[in-house]
Formats: sequence, structure tokens, C-alpha cells
Amino acid sequence: MGKEALLIVDMSNDFVADEGTLTVGKPAQKIVPYIQELATRFLAEENVVVVSMDAHQPNDSHFELWPPHNIIGTKGQELYGDLNEWFQDNNGNKNVMYMPKTNYNAFFKTDLAEKLRKLEVEKVHVVGVTTDICDFLTVSGADAEGFKTVIHKQGAATFTDLGETMLNHMKRCFHTEVID
Repeated sequence: MGKEALLIVDMSNDFVADEGTLTVGKPAQKIVPYIQELATRFLAEENVVVVSMDAHQPNDSHFELWPPHNIIGTKGQELYGDLNEWFQDNNGNKNVMYMPKTNYNAFFKTDLAEKLRKLEVEKVHVVGVTTDICDFLTVSGADAEGFKTVIHKQGAATFTDLGETMLNHMKRCFHTEVID
């Protein structure tokens, strides 16, 4: 049986901290302990943990749609709070990796799928923000790459009222397992 991977999507200061430029705020802060516990469990079971993070240049065309966020090298692009500490403590582990992304989908124009296949990953679990944008499109990307997909409801948050709708959409469109 193949390994599983946990993708922690966009849990940066800009998306999670109260002062973040595109923050989900308290709903995102609330999911941090769940994500940290899940990541620890994944490593204990010798599975893979990927921190997938928006990584934008200051003049990114993305900012025509959204306020500037996750600019490479800024405090806003750093992993938020206790998750940053967890990552620093586990960064030397061969089953922990960082995957910058310039698109909503962590698989788009990255070598994430190739890296996961080399590690014999068959199932991708997604947590992070936002449920209706980056989580949804990353699940779509994982599905398109042939991975089984799982979304953790307790580990996902958004700043819109579309979270539940998109969880149901993932379940129907990609046969994603939704874990309460």
C-alpha cells in the first residue's frame, strides 16, 4: 500500500494572522492545532507532509485580483505561528518538504506530483486556506494527477460562505473523501 501525503495549503501570516493582507483571520487560526496534530501524526506514521505556499513577486499580475500577499522574503509569506515552529523543528525530516506555488493549485507548474510519486504517495490529504479557492483547486490538481483525495473539514477555512458548498463539490466532482 502506498504512502499518504498531507498538503498544508497557504497557512501563511498573510492568510492567517489578524493583520494579514488577505486574511481569513480567526477561522484560519482556529484550525492551526488540528493541522499541527495531523502533521505530527503523518510523520509518526512515516507519511509525507508538504507545506505548499503562495510565493509571489512584488509586481505579480495576481495582484490585479487580490491585495498583495505572500511576497517572497516577507514576514507575510512565512508559515503562521505554531505551524512555523513545527516546520522548523521537522524541516530536516526526509518526509517534510516545502513547495512554493504561484497559482491557486499546488500542482500547477510545480514538480509536486513527480516528487510525491517518487515517494510512492497514492493519497493526498488537503488542509489549509481557503476551502473554496486554493484547497478546492489543489484537490482538483491532485485528482487530475491521479491521486486519491481527502479534505479535512476541521483543517480547512475560508473568508466566504462557500466552504460547505465547495466541500460537497469536491466530494461529487473528484470523489474526495471529506473527513469531519
